[in-house]
Amino acid sequence: MARTGVFVCWCGSNIGGVVDCAAIAAQAATFPGVAYSVDYKYLCSEPGQNLIIQAVREHRLDRVVVAACSPRLHEETFRKVLVRAGLNAYLVEMANIREHCTWVHGAEKERAQQKAVDLVRRAVAKANRLEPLFESSIPVTKRCLIVGGGIAGIQAALDVADAGQEVLLVEREPTIGGNMVKLDKTFPTLDCSACISTPKMVAVANHPNIRLYTYAEVEKLTGYIGNFEVTIRQKARYVDHDRCTGCGTCWEKCPCKVPAEFDVGLGHRKAIYIPFPQAVPNKPVIDREHCRYFTSGKCRVCAKVCPTQAIDYGQEEKIFTERVGAVVVATGFGLFDWSRVYGEYGYGRYPDVITGLQFERLVNAAGPTGGKILRPSDGNIPRTVVFIKCVGSRDEAKGRNYCSRICCMYTAKHALQVLEKVPGARVYVFYMDVRAAGKGYEEFFQRAVREGAVYIRGRVSKIFRDGRRLVVRGVDTLLGRPVEVDADLVVLATAVEPAAGAAETARLLGVNTDRDGFFQEAHPKLRPVETHTGGVFLAGACQAPKDIPDTVAQASGAAAKVVGLLSRDQLSTSPMIARVNEVLCTGCFLCVPVCPYRALAPKKISERLPGHPLREREVVTVNAGLCQGCGACNAICRAGAIEVRGFTNEQLLAEVDALCL
Repeated sequence: MARTGVFVCWCGSNIGGVVDCAAIAAQAATFPGVAYSVDYKYLCSEPGQNLIIQAVREHRLDRVVVAACSPRLHEETFRKVLVRAGLNAYLVEMANIREHCTWVHGAEKERAQQKAVDLVRRAVAKANRLEPLFESSIPVTKRCLIVGGGIAGIQAALDVADAGQEVLLVEREPTIGGNMVKLDKTFPTLDCSACISTPKMVAVANHPNIRLYTYAEVEKLTGYIGNFEVTIRQKARYVDHDRCTGCGTCWEKCPCKVPAEFDVGLGHRKAIYIPFPQAVPNKPVIDREHCRYFTSGKCRVCAKVCPTQAIDYGQEEKIFTERVGAVVVATGFGLFDWSRVYGEYGYGRYPDVITGLQFERLVNAAGPTGGKILRPSDGNIPRTVVFIKCVGSRDEAKGRNYCSRICCMYTAKHALQVLEKVPGARVYVFYMDVRAAGKGYEEFFQRAVREGAVYIRGRVSKIFRDGRRLVVRGVDTLLGRPVEVDADLVVLATAVEPAAGAAETARLLGVNTDRDGFFQEAHPKLRPVETHTGGVFLAGACQAPKDIPDTVAQASGAAAKVVGLLSRDQLSTSPMIARVNEVLCTGCFLCVPVCPYRALAPKKISERLPGHPLREREVVTVNAGLCQGCGACNAICRAGAIEVRGFTNEQLLAEVDALCL
């Protein structure tokens, strides 16, 4: 018979302010198998942990129930306590009487008291049937894959590489740099964005521990923490980068011009091009879709003028297979396509309605206008500029409830830039709220107001043309009256959203996404850079909208996790994973497509039934490195052949029986 100890935590007033913890402990002492029961204000504290250790030793306890907060928060804490007390770490069960009880039933104290008792009774019933579990170990491949070459990927790559580990950095565009290199200045210091990012780009290209794959994509990822195998597809550049010197003759002579993605459609590039002068690598690619040789079979100007014969129209895609021990996802962000749902703002009719990123290219000295703020329609200097915030953000009607975080500050930056570059200009900002939570951000916003930006609280309902000007119609909710502003240029602060292809990337890497499509972290407070897939980490705006300081900080955090992982020769794996009873398994394999971590696969076994010859049949097997113990396979197994260690059928049914008393 088990000797179970029950420890009820007050969690200050979080639990103790709603229920009577001493009464719960007293009632728990009467449950079958309970040899000791006590309450304490803070069990996670050092005195609380020592209380458990002392009780285990004095009362010869062999199982422990901790009635406290969520196991996501402190289960690992109490497992370590059991080890210090001389017990197996997996002989502890937590009853969540905070999140599942007092936090949701604070106004129903009597019912909360009864529910807390029931939760403890359930935990005791399971704890009495817990079995010791033991971790295993797997080897580690000391190499890291980073997906995405924006500032997050760059920072993570440099940090990991500086720690002495090899890095593979994969970027789908022809150059690394991401969105940051498109910016003119950064808030709140107004220092040059390129001056920050381009030296880091060069450092990546020159680092001996970093292997750079640009114009490439991750096609497949298999394996598990410490032992991933990644397939990288290198797209055809039609330029031999080993021969090319980046002299520029080819794109200077190319006769074909198309809208430039880097300038967000405001400028043009050639069919053979580098995205911007400081690109890394600083060698061109050919845009097959627009190249005259590929579309008509004629031209070949670039091949004729290339002094090193680097043009290779027959170049094909290449496939590389690499082994890595960890993966950092740093795929960045995209911008909400306001044209799909904000038709009232004049999409397709008014070229002088632009996005914040297009404004960045207008005001950038390396942009299509050389840094001059000019109207796209006629090239004139706008004297009245209207900024509209929260276009797609915090708008349930348009399908996005979240705040994009950076819009308030970059709009204040844009307002200051207009006031600086266009003397006498009038600047209006339509806003819902101003959120300026970063260091120096509030002061920066106040500076924009002091220098002349007029902030109007309210949403814009419509934009229409009146002659050569745009009329912005909205409501000032502070004054309670309609507002119309005649504008020369309108700039929309469009919502940050997951980068194009994020859902497919998540599927390839086995990572969950949240309801808005961003990558989901394992825990928002305790594991903000980790995912539920072991060995896969998050960095930057792929997880949620972030400014540059937060992006860089999270990238360095992810790098620290990677370095910690790769510094070990062997990794311990959780024993709380699925196990298969091969006698019961029928080989139906319904569980295989259900597994979100791709941890299940068929295998052949040989068996001899009484009175029958030896035969081979297929059963399912569990990859211990991939399995996360989610239990999806257990739920779908019709034969009852799969259980999750620590959550066996016997243990779960014991919980049900205890609750049904």
